[in-house]
Amino acid sequence: MTSPTIRVVLADDERMVRTALRAILAAEPDLEVVGEAATGAEAVSVVRELRPDVVLMDVRMPEIDGIRATEQILGTLDAPPRVVVVTTFENDAYVYEALRAGASGFLLKRAEADALVQAVRLVARSDTLLFPAAVRALAVEHARAKTAPPPWVARLTDREGEVLRLMAGGLTNAEIAGHMGVGAATVKSHVAAVLAKTGARDRTQAVIAAYEAGFLKGGA
Repeated sequence: MTSPTIRVVLADDERMVRTALRAILAAEPDLEVVGEAATGAEAVSVVRELRPDVVLMDVRMPEIDGIRATEQILGTLDAPPRVVVVTTFENDAYVYEALRAGASGFLLKRAEADALVQAVRLVARSDTLLFPAAVRALAVEHARAKTAPPPWVARLTDREGEVLRLMAGGLTNAEIAGHMGVGAATVKSHVAAVLAKTGARDRTQAVIAAYEAGFLKGGA
């Protein structure tokens, strides 16, 4: 069975970067670049018009930056796309703010072509965390720890807490099921409960929330 085509929008103020990204993605039969944007404001407009599955978003752009563009895209569309921040610097406070704003992950501009392609497919499927070790490092460096745990921490069951920790480790639903000795449907139910209780859009936001709540620590 053929996988559905993943529709992508490229948002970067450098034409050369957009051209390189387009060339890499166009070589894949299941990926299609449907639009481009050179500013944050243009990215919001293009995404609203074309409704892609994934947006590759530069974090620093004219007019409005990638953080604000991500917030506007995710806050105004009923079925928003997944946003992947494309950045030059890995341990960047801007990148962390983009993740807090709702981006599903980030990718370095110097990444290999295979890593780019895999990242787009991974966030479109959203069954695991993109580069979990890098997300953990960013959270440890930049998380704004709360003085007291938010109410959702106490509402997590033991199983849900275990699932959240395994999600933070980058395990897929199938891997979590194998680790816990339960069925895939049970894991899917636990993941849904974790997202609902943390108020998270996806796994990345749940993990970020867990670090900021102190539920996950640096070594988790």
